[in-house]
Amino acid sequence: MTEAPSRLNTGSHDLPVSPELSRYMAGNWAPSPLPDSERVSAYAVTPARRARLSARFPGERLVVPAGELKVRSNDCDFRFRPHSAYAWLTGLTGEDQVGHVLVMEPSGPHGHEAVLYLRPRSPRTGGSEEFYRDRRYGEFWVGRRPDLAEAERLTGLRCAHLESLGDPVGRNAATDAELATALSELRLVKDAWEVGQLQLAVDHTAAGFEDVVRALPRALAHPRGERWIEGVFGLRARAEGNGTGYDTIAASGAHACVLHWIRNDGRLDPGELLLLDAGVETDTLYTADITRTLPLSGRFSPVQRQVYELVLAAQEAGIAALRPGASFRDFHRAGMRVIAEGLADWGVLKDAEGDLHRRYTLCSSGHMLGLDVHDCAKARADTYLDGVLEEGQVLTVEPGLYLQPDDETLPPELRGIGVRIEDDLVVTATGARLMSGALPRTVAGIEEWMGGLLEG
Repeated sequence: MTEAPSRLNTGSHDLPVSPELSRYMAGNWAPSPLPDSERVSAYAVTPARRARLSARFPGERLVVPAGELKVRSNDCDFRFRPHSAYAWLTGLTGEDQVGHVLVMEPSGPHGHEAVLYLRPRSPRTGGSEEFYRDRRYGEFWVGRRPDLAEAERLTGLRCAHLESLGDPVGRNAATDAELATALSELRLVKDAWEVGQLQLAVDHTAAGFEDVVRALPRALAHPRGERWIEGVFGLRARAEGNGTGYDTIAASGAHACVLHWIRNDGRLDPGELLLLDAGVETDTLYTADITRTLPLSGRFSPVQRQVYELVLAAQEAGIAALRPGASFRDFHRAGMRVIAEGLADWGVLKDAEGDLHRRYTLCSSGHMLGLDVHDCAKARADTYLDGVLEEGQVLTVEPGLYLQPDDETLPPELRGIGVRIEDDLVVTATGARLMSGALPRTVAGIEEWMGGLLEG
């Protein structure tokens, strides 16, 4: 089935196509099939994922859309990324998944048959002009899509044309809270393949942090040094994966006291710190999430060291609290005890009791990590935030101190310093494994690491 010419997404300045050109475009194209051996990276693990979802909803029709394009400006769309649940169930992660829908039809007393409804490759015959005229879906505009047979080989799923799905009521199931909750909860524990993808994301991210340090001399000289840092990391993310898993935070000086500083339009001062929160997203859409706070001069000042070492001690306490069976919130509580006691020792707080330390910490100290940077967010509280840790879960531990530049409860020398240290860990049978250990965390380790990269 082909789209009628009137439905093509053509531009307002496109010239009409003459019958002669239409006939000329329809012929003399060599075959260009995809290799028979090509499969999605998650081909071996997606059937078990779909089986787990099927078991949660016996007899119910389940609809999981990839999502639609969103306009950025006029006729330009945002870069498309399929919905994480769709990617998890199908293994399909590319920009060509726009509008595609996975439907799990009840089959037998308890199971489901998974059918992928997609827009197949633009036909070159039969009067179709999509392949060379359609700016949103045409092959010559946005690239090659698999045909139905190729899609079946790629995914192991039965595939059908998207137009045969129509627009059933069930197609809006992305808003079904129960289904969204189930999909989040099923993703809480990562399988070995997922942990491998997350480690790959972490390794590429570590390389990106090294790139940033090497680029510091040029960034320091630029009036928008934060943007230079963002760009350097973004190059690594696009070269090694799909891009960044979230907007990079490159916050220098007091900008580090803004938790989600993504303007990144500030100048760098060698006397200040740089808080860099960034993560590479792999081609399979798993993202790292790492933060380092670096002295732009290469060495911490005494007061910077004071703040940094308190945050590091809090992170160490949080990491030590990670183990199967521990409450998810235990690592946050452990880190905040250290922070509160440190603020009391400094005289900022009268004592470590209560929650007044939150004026300077603002947020929680970590979250699940996976296909989304804040992964599994729709899981019920009793399975996530108020639940217990399980082997195979991947999460961040990221305490911080955000000492606002206008905070009169602080001595002047502390104002305007923001420090966060964030690492990615996988829960093991006996504790947790630090996935991002290639990046130093101690004051001495950071100074030595930066010195070696800047000299090299």
